[in-house]
Amino acid sequence: MPPPPRILIVDDDTVITHIISLMLQNKGYNIVGKITSGEEAVIKSADLNPDLIIMDIRLSGIMNGVTAAYTIFQLFHFPIIFITGTDDEKMLDHARYSQPYCIIFKPFKELELTTNVDLALYNHSIRKKSLAAVPIGEPDTIMGVNEVIIVLDTKGRIIFFNPYAAWFIDMPEPEIRMKYWRDILMLINDQTGEELVDPVHEAVKQTSVVRYDTNAAVITTTGKRRKAGISLQPVMDDRGRLFALLMKIREKVP
Repeated sequence: MPPPPRILIVDDDTVITHIISLMLQNKGYNIVGKITSGEEAVIKSADLNPDLIIMDIRLSGIMNGVTAAYTIFQLFHFPIIFITGTDDEKMLDHARYSQPYCIIFKPFKELELTTNVDLALYNHSIRKKSLAAVPIGEPDTIMGVNEVIIVLDTKGRIIFFNPYAAWFIDMPEPEIRMKYWRDILMLINDQTGEELVDPVHEAVKQTSVVRYDTNAAVITTTGKRRKAGISLQPVMDDRGRLFALLMKIREKVP
């Protein structure tokens, strides 16, 4: 008998989260996490590896549900169901670009929720066979690799990082999310000590890979200095548009 589907709930309303949890647990689903912000959902989705995400369109914090869902689907292809109480037609229209499997309006009944969850899981099991490979690597791989993996939005803000990156940066996870990368790290010429040119502008402008492979070092806000090879690679969405940048840092051990 297959294990029950793993569901991640993203909603900043604890009452709604509790109701959803009870409804799904009554049907035998496994609730693997309850998250309140979009920016945390991007990070935790890769760690929790859910079969389905139920996400509110309106979330507190920097990243709303629409942006978070779009980011999660493009990076990891986790299927998403939206729940909402909004009647904002502009936001609802924009939500389609996140490619949700449905939108459920509050208040909803248990049968409505569980039926749509079943449909989303079934439809995604068929659709995922035709999806391209995830652009930054499978979640199980990138979360366990001993290499710094950071994903930036096109403004240079950190929208995803793996556990090794958090260790390398030497800061608590909540203090890293959505920070501009140059507030967290400094790239320098290891011989002269001069700061290297910000690679984000060049990668976005040229839509090309930028590399610093020789005489480069990284300095963290805690003063740790490490020689490293650094690359910044454009990440395209499924419509061929630039939506993120993949930064990899490989420490060079003497």
